[in-house]
Amino acid sequence: MTDMANMPEGALHGIKVLDLSRVLAGPSCTQVLADLGAEVIKVERPHIGDETRHWAPPTFSDDTSAYYATINRNKKSLTVDITTPAGQTIIKQLIADSDILVENFKVGGLKKYGLDYDSLKQDHPRLIYASLTGFGQTGPDAKRPGYDYIVQGLSGLMSITGPSDGEPHKVGVAVVDLFAGLQLTIGIQAALIARETTGFGQQVDVALLDSALAMLANVGMNHLASDKIPPRLGNQHPNIVPYQVFAGQGEAHFILACGNDSQFAKLCEVLKVDWHTDSRFATNPQRVANRTLLCDELVNKFSEQPRTYWLEVLDQAGIPCGAIHNVAEALAMPQALAREMIVDFTAQGSPVRALGNPIKLSASPVSYRTPPPQLSEHTDSTLADLGYDSEMIAKLKADGIV
Repeated sequence: MTDMANMPEGALHGIKVLDLSRVLAGPSCTQVLADLGAEVIKVERPHIGDETRHWAPPTFSDDTSAYYATINRNKKSLTVDITTPAGQTIIKQLIADSDILVENFKVGGLKKYGLDYDSLKQDHPRLIYASLTGFGQTGPDAKRPGYDYIVQGLSGLMSITGPSDGEPHKVGVAVVDLFAGLQLTIGIQAALIARETTGFGQQVDVALLDSALAMLANVGMNHLASDKIPPRLGNQHPNIVPYQVFAGQGEAHFILACGNDSQFAKLCEVLKVDWHTDSRFATNPQRVANRTLLCDELVNKFSEQPRTYWLEVLDQAGIPCGAIHNVAEALAMPQALAREMIVDFTAQGSPVRALGNPIKLSASPVSYRTPPPQLSEHTDSTLADLGYDSEMIAKLKADGIV
């Protein structure tokens, strides 16, 4: 565990974030901000909290769900009933001292509480108000609720994921939620930089659907360039061949990723064949046109030796390749451990082990200051910072406000 006492301040040290988001997309954004040094106060419903607290099993020994722990470290937990006037007062007091507000309510859902951007921007002109919704703040579908799985389907992502002769597949994790969370993080940081110049905050509007459409990347561009509907190719690449999964002897799978003609020529040398001089396979466009013929030949070749053999000789030849790990194997990789991609909070009295942050900054690195908070762990201290005394806090609790 890194010695936090000797760590430099994070890149976002001094930035205060009020996190009204829940589940995955919004909290994934605010965890990145927290890892980078921002102070993040997570607002949760009294007695219930974020839904993901209950998405279990599995849990750690303190009953923290693994799902909740995924995206809530380095945060403070404050429970407030924002549907009540007293609760709204607390939130507005916190907003007065916040740089950023993050929310993922349905469009217009906070207006009835006076907590929407239009209601707040006049009194808080420097506030950066970050909204993450299913379909954005505008357009005919703006008021529809958004779910990662459904958006994977609507966006076309599922139409290009899975075996070509099977049903469409979703990605194994909620990739749209996580990608949208990163887009929201980028938008917030851009707004922070713009505020340095203009003195004013702004609303950051990110939608799951927009993010998923952007994720279509080269496949979406293939359609725009050709007007053709991209097919589902399983583990094959639409524009590069051979670039897919193969099996060695014994059915152990690996990935071969020949990105150019030079690498393909090296592959032919390893396989002791002359396909790189064959007019059907000499260039990548020709290999794409004759994909099935070439890949059938490769399947036969790779079945002659076990995966370990192929990974060794391909790597020695400088041909991109890699084993397909299960999750346990991936997290146990020496490279993953060297890059501190597993964070252990046991030294801080918590049983939680978590996935690390992939951002590595040389002068102001990310930090892992606190484990995911217990529900309402910081309610008393946060209210005390706002000037509430013990009697006032006790009354708020008795009234069910906090």
